[in-house]
Amino acid sequence: MATNVEITEEKGISPTFLQRASSILGDTDGGLSGPKIIDVFSSYGDKWSVQIPFSEYPYGVRRKSEIFRKNIESFNPFQQFQIISDLCELRAHGSNAAKRESLKLELYSRYGNLRPQSGLQELETPLIEETRHWLQKYPDSLELFDLAKLKYDHGTFERNLLDDLRLALELLLKNLLGNTKSLEKQEHDLSTYLKSRGTPAEIRNMLMRLLDYYCKYQNDFIKHNNRPRKEDIDVVFELTASLMKHLVRITS
Repeated sequence: MATNVEITEEKGISPTFLQRASSILGDTDGGLSGPKIIDVFSSYGDKWSVQIPFSEYPYGVRRKSEIFRKNIESFNPFQQFQIISDLCELRAHGSNAAKRESLKLELYSRYGNLRPQSGLQELETPLIEETRHWLQKYPDSLELFDLAKLKYDHGTFERNLLDDLRLALELLLKNLLGNTKSLEKQEHDLSTYLKSRGTPAEIRNMLMRLLDYYCKYQNDFIKHNNRPRKEDIDVVFELTASLMKHLVRITS
């Protein structure tokens, strides 16, 4: 289960966070190579006219993570944010990939105020806030819904964002319908549930068709690891919100 995510407005990136970022991004197995670390920071140094302590790789003298930390400490908080964000996007494998994803999420949740405002893209529709209101009694779903919104607002983890929305809806249905079925297998129980709440047959059929295509779309992107378009994410986000809001309202 995802952990609670709170957005805070910290003035600078803490030394402990920089140390952890250095350890993950300069990890011996899955992180950047020593020469790559030097190349990366030299490029950022040239870009922002910042002098770094390690512009050449001191083979056999220091750990990569220490070189990484010393170099990144030379930049201001806004530049540190950009560097960590960029490097988290580089291709990684195994456990390091998961660590980078977690690191970037924490970076945006704790230090999102350091990102250039021009980069923000927010879902500010009343539908989103109304859905959050109706999900207050379903904290597991609300937590994932908020996590998806956080990722959307900062333009990160597009496919992972869809996973969060899917699981938020799945957990809500399990709660409302009192079963442990996957989203793809909820059609019969959901139809029965909607009928018991007085939902007309035409609306029931429409929602069942929507759920079927919703699952097919999600599965296609999960299986093929595709990168969805922003406009497609908008549609899926708002459809998920609308469906969850409706299901909770007819329960109350």
